[in-house]
Amino acid sequence: MFDPAAFRRMVLSLLDAHAVRFGRPTSDHALLRKQIVAGDDIHSRHTFPGHITTSALIIDSDGKSTLLIHHRSLGRWLQPGGHYEAPDNLEDSALREAAEETGLADLALDPWHRETGSPIDIDSHPIPARPSRNEPEHWHHDIRYVVRARRNSVLCPDLAEVDQAAWHPLSALRDITPTALANMMATGLLKP
Repeated sequence: MFDPAAFRRMVLSLLDAHAVRFGRPTSDHALLRKQIVAGDDIHSRHTFPGHITTSALIIDSDGKSTLLIHHRSLGRWLQPGGHYEAPDNLEDSALREAAEETGLADLALDPWHRETGSPIDIDSHPIPARPSRNEPEHWHHDIRYVVRARRNSVLCPDLAEVDQAAWHPLSALRDITPTALANMMATGLLKP
């Protein structure tokens, strides 16, 4: 059975370990920490002002390219991801979202995550209101993982959610998620 309080404690532990590992101030995640202390159901997509999402930074076996999706509602190239669904663990949530949005079946979580128990990045960012879904402007607290895939795998994106999926040079992450890219370089997951 899913325990929202245990989930909040686990996310708080991830935040604390992430801050130490990457030398980040705890103020980076002030809203998420505030929601945890308040006992908000951060696992639910219906919790505002914010809730947990997960995403996958998909890197090819050469470490030179990243697989991005063109997000239908935001109109931007982004890493695959979406809302956390209890009772998944966070890593499986990121893998599920990546598989759903790209159609790839041979995705693998980078072993670094299992060795460290840490995501590569945690980012809180605003999401525009969607009146058609009764969603006010809110925050996604995105927990990000590095996922490996073969570049020659056949892409079959879910066109109900994304416009397309395509490989891009790794440098595209500088504009999308610069902190995650820097963290991948700092940990040695990517070579300069």
